[in-house]
Amino acid sequence: MRIAMVGSGYVGLVSGACLAQFGHDVICIDKVADKVGRLRKGEIPIYEPGLDKLVVDNVRAGRLTFDTSLAEAVGNAEAVFIAVGTPTRRGDGHADLTFVYSAAAEIAEALRGYTVVVIKSTVPVGTGREVSRIIREARPEAEFDVVSNPEFLREGAAIEDFMKPDRVIIGVETNRAHDVMAAIYRPLNLIQTPIVFTNIETAEVTKYAGNAFLATKITFINEIADLCEKVGADVHDVARGIGLDGRIGRKFLHPGPGFGGSCFPKDTLALAYTARQANAPQTIVEQVIEVNDTRKKRMAQKVIEFCHGSVTGLTVGVLGLTFKPNTDDMRDAPSLDIVAALEAAGAQVVAFDPAGMKEAARLMPSISFAESAYDAASGADVLVVITEWPEFRGLDPRRLKQLMRQPRIVDLRNIFEPEELRSLGFAYDGVGRRRPHTATVTNKLLGNDTKISARAPELLGSLSGASATA
Repeated sequence: MRIAMVGSGYVGLVSGACLAQFGHDVICIDKVADKVGRLRKGEIPIYEPGLDKLVVDNVRAGRLTFDTSLAEAVGNAEAVFIAVGTPTRRGDGHADLTFVYSAAAEIAEALRGYTVVVIKSTVPVGTGREVSRIIREARPEAEFDVVSNPEFLREGAAIEDFMKPDRVIIGVETNRAHDVMAAIYRPLNLIQTPIVFTNIETAEVTKYAGNAFLATKITFINEIADLCEKVGADVHDVARGIGLDGRIGRKFLHPGPGFGGSCFPKDTLALAYTARQANAPQTIVEQVIEVNDTRKKRMAQKVIEFCHGSVTGLTVGVLGLTFKPNTDDMRDAPSLDIVAALEAAGAQVVAFDPAGMKEAARLMPSISFAESAYDAASGADVLVVITEWPEFRGLDPRRLKQLMRQPRIVDLRNIFEPEELRSLGFAYDGVGRRRPHTATVTNKLLGNDTKISARAPELLGSLSGASATA
């Protein structure tokens, strides 16, 4: 099948390359000539494991091409995917649909023959109808259908998510469009992927509902982690204990400094805005947004308190800057808030990230960058783990201790084993991990019950005596 992909950013490039791998003829369109030129040479503008090989292989096979001209690509296509950005609109948190509507207008002028226009971008409910109206108004005679086909790609695992998805959601209105979409995703039938056909509005809401629910799970376990720190519990055991319940599941129950990235922050904001406009406010989602924003800012204070209330004049080594591992994406990364607050408090920050330092240098020009994790630890008064890159898990604590000026670690991703570090002489603090002093907090919470607990042997003795007498 001939497919045009309008937009060669993260979603468009991954989707286009994967559809080409399915055997379709795909042309990815982007207005930036330099980007198109680089892609033709096999140079990938984003960091995503495996994407470079996938692109090169399909370009060589003749199934994947790149161009700046939309008209010819759309005119020859049986399906046109819109995969342009929908950033958060300033002022109200709604998704900015300027690029989507602009693409729709250009597609309208280029249509020749029946074409399915597929919205792959993450868009609020109602966008599909508006795209259809734009095309119909511009070309009343055109034969087309608009379809909603939201993406569910995790950065760092996007190719696997596309090639072996949990499900595919497709919002269609006609049998003709249904058949085209079924043909596009037919290769997934071999692995029995659930393909859910529904209407356009349902598909649009499903995307936002999914991301909002996952953001809620993250925020929930982060708040439970705060409780665990106060009462002497371990959040990892709590997460396992509740995650083994099939109704809850184990995924997205990993405590940390808060969620970031290109999806959860903007999608929760957009859902909250849309819901308010529809007079169906999502109070849980709005609370998730507020709690997460506060948490990212509060993580710097956690580091400061760990350093006895001040980081003035201290060197803080930071491991990880991107919002998650296996990506170079810095959008809404917790590190942006944490590093800025530490600098404002007087710290000198030296950071290392395996993939994100180029973008981080643009966003954080005042910090220093190290060549390795050990380099970031060298001379540090405290080491702060912000992103859980796999290579950080294999760091040698003994070597870290030799390099650091003071052996102190604040582990915001819980990649280290607390007791191991403490046995080596480190001062250590994680997220939701049991602290030695928390038993006293628990006693305070129990109030008078602690008196009963203390008298337990005496009471049991009395009961035994009473039983013997009886």
